[in-house]
Amino acid sequence: MFFKLFGLSGACFAGLSVILSAALAHLPQFASGVPPMVQSALNLQQFHALGLLIVALAIQQRSPNGWLVLAGGLMLTGMLLFSLNIYARHLLGFDALRALVPWGGGCWIAAWFALAFGLMRKLPNGSD
Repeated sequence: MFFKLFGLSGACFAGLSVILSAALAHLPQFASGVPPMVQSALNLQQFHALGLLIVALAIQQRSPNGWLVLAGGLMLTGMLLFSLNIYARHLLGFDALRALVPWGGGCWIAAWFALAFGLMRKLPNGSD
């Protein structure tokens, strides 16, 4: 279940980042360039979409453990709190959740450490 959830989410967020990149290149309000914050959100979305795929593959290879599931959950949460929040602010003018952006970044940091801990755990057969 988690393999599919994180794999599908990673693939969809990667595709969405390409769609958003193309749309932003053609929207009239960004004719003078994409704001640095939006470009940063796109870059981090792409990077963490790959991270979700890595988590999915790790779960498939190692079986789900709490750390790997936590890593995937934190990457998804970071995606919502950081990238999607920035898009909402710059594209829709929705600024009410601006204070949550740093929490999204914190989720991503914690996700990478959770992934590391999950990969350090021994496999059920006792091997590394």
